[in-house]
Amino acid sequence: MTDIMPIDVLILGAGGGGYPAAFFLAKAGLSVVMVDPIGNLGGDCLAEGCVPSKAVREGALARAMSRKYTYFGLNGSTPSVDWQGVLVHKDRVQNARYTQHTQEIAESSVVFHKGTGRIIGEHEAEITIDHEENLSYRFRYLIAATGSRPHILSIPGAELAITSHHLFRLGADLSMPQRLAVLGGGYIGAESASMLDHLGVKTTILEMTDQLMPGADPDLRAYLTRRLGARVDLMLNATVTAITTVPGGLQVSYRRDGKDLTLEADAVLMATGREAVRPDGIGAIGIPGTGAIIVDTTMRSAVPHVYAPGDINGRSMLFHSAVRQSMVAAHNILAGGQPVDRMNFHGVPYTVFTEPEIAWVGLDEPGAIAAGFTVGSGRYDYLTDTRALIYDETDGFIKLVFDTTTDVLLGAQIAGLDAAQVIAPLALAVHSRTTAATLGNMVFPHPMITEGINKAARQFRP
Repeated sequence: MTDIMPIDVLILGAGGGGYPAAFFLAKAGLSVVMVDPIGNLGGDCLAEGCVPSKAVREGALARAMSRKYTYFGLNGSTPSVDWQGVLVHKDRVQNARYTQHTQEIAESSVVFHKGTGRIIGEHEAEITIDHEENLSYRFRYLIAATGSRPHILSIPGAELAITSHHLFRLGADLSMPQRLAVLGGGYIGAESASMLDHLGVKTTILEMTDQLMPGADPDLRAYLTRRLGARVDLMLNATVTAITTVPGGLQVSYRRDGKDLTLEADAVLMATGREAVRPDGIGAIGIPGTGAIIVDTTMRSAVPHVYAPGDINGRSMLFHSAVRQSMVAAHNILAGGQPVDRMNFHGVPYTVFTEPEIAWVGLDEPGAIAAGFTVGSGRYDYLTDTRALIYDETDGFIKLVFDTTTDVLLGAQIAGLDAAQVIAPLALAVHSRTTAATLGNMVFPHPMITEGINKAARQFRP
């Protein structure tokens, strides 16, 4: 019988929800074991998500910039695309980060296993290492940070589609499609369509609602629908019913405006969201349900010694949010389970790396009104922004939403150039309950888009 090794903390998953807590708790003197099937840090973000996708995206943007050469007074042709070269660049970035993470593991006291974990008791787990050796641990605390996976539509032929895994995984060997059908107009679908269009792929998005980015601020949704719709084919209000093989490729069947229609493509990207992955056996120890694990703002689940930061709880499925959630769980574990730290989901910035970008944080106007606030707003349009003029990107805006009773910033929405960068100081402002007066008096560098924060705040409260 395998000996059961006692430890302080077992962490299942080495992505953003797992490894920040692991290193912090190990430095504090606790015995920590971390398990992940990838065998390194970063989770899906580094393996097949935000890091490799942005490496491909930046290559696409570099190519797209050549179309503006004449605007800058330059001459030259648009570069041809070496798809394998693009993938090599992506792999180079991934491998560099994996090398750095390997060093981090080696320099820590965290015991790291490449494998999977199964909960076999309230405080016990069995770890299978590389499908061979089994180890048993008795833990005081469990951090379940097993993340998420692509959601697959329950339609005939779904297995014929690819996901972000096939497109962005390390060592991806997928041929560059000439015609791509993207199922879903959320951030994964919109980002993928945007970057591949710039690489010369004829792209069609099929989205079942009437605009891209369901659930986002209405102005942001309308903006992205208009801007991306000018570059790629948008089939809105389209319900996909099947995928089948046809000579030369695939056929997507969908229903739109009461009609049954079809679309042919070389590849079909399933971009219909992500779903939580629960550790095996966790339901047997009192974690209810089958999907995302419900947690409070301390990251604690229904079982007091079990914490579930990151995608697994479904509350904010973003790497940077998972990192903060991981630290919240770590702080509370180090305090013996006392709630010394809490997650502020309201202050998490969201970024969509289409071209152009959109980003937001906190409440939009409809959300703030629904929450019972008396709302006012200030808006800054890129039309008069110097940096936007320099780049010929004057179609964009910054919108700030305030509580008129306290003048505190409740949320912000940005569309256009540098949105993903500009949202960062506004996320800090939302988190710290900054007022319009402070934002209006803050000095931002010129000529940068952040100057618009001043002007939007002063439009609300001169």
